[in-house]
Amino acid sequence: MKERTGSTASRRRVLDGIAGGALLTLAGCLGGGAGGGEGSIAPISLDGERACDQCGMIVRDHPGPVGQIHFADDEPEGGRPAQFCSSVCTYTYRFDAEDGGRDALATFLTDYSSVDQEVFEEGSDVTFSSHVESSAFARTTELTVVAGSDVVGSMGPDLIPFGEAADVETFVTEHGGEPLDAEAVDRGTLEGL
Repeated sequence: MKERTGSTASRRRVLDGIAGGALLTLAGCLGGGAGGGEGSIAPISLDGERACDQCGMIVRDHPGPVGQIHFADDEPEGGRPAQFCSSVCTYTYRFDAEDGGRDALATFLTDYSSVDQEVFEEGSDVTFSSHVESSAFARTTELTVVAGSDVVGSMGPDLIPFGEAADVETFVTEHGGEPLDAEAVDRGTLEGL
């Protein structure tokens, strides 16, 4: 996939900064508390011995996309966001949590448009490198995932996320699959993998 150019990354940072400043100003005008709002939520690094909240595997030890979810109910996962070793684990946990009445404020997945990924072939399996640093994540509202490609994640067939349309096209040409807005993923999408 191609790297973002400096001007695209710089433009995005400027726009993110303006949007962040506007949200902080609005929160101040509305009397928002120290906790901030949905716009102030940022991804964390998933390094170290962090275990997936869905399946228990150590996140950094496995290939493919990883994820995290920040919840409105003061994150009962021990004061941290829920963390996951795959896109499938991320969505499965979110759907179960929402069915249980929890409110997911922000869901983040690896953005393969923003990292220099490595591709590994082992037998008939193709995997992408895992990236656990906070800068590797993007909100699902900004991502397109590819379902049904020949690239697998830590749990087998996975949804491979990208922030740039050109990277999605290149990936589909090389690895197959169907692009889907990351916010349109539902249980049926996961069952179809």
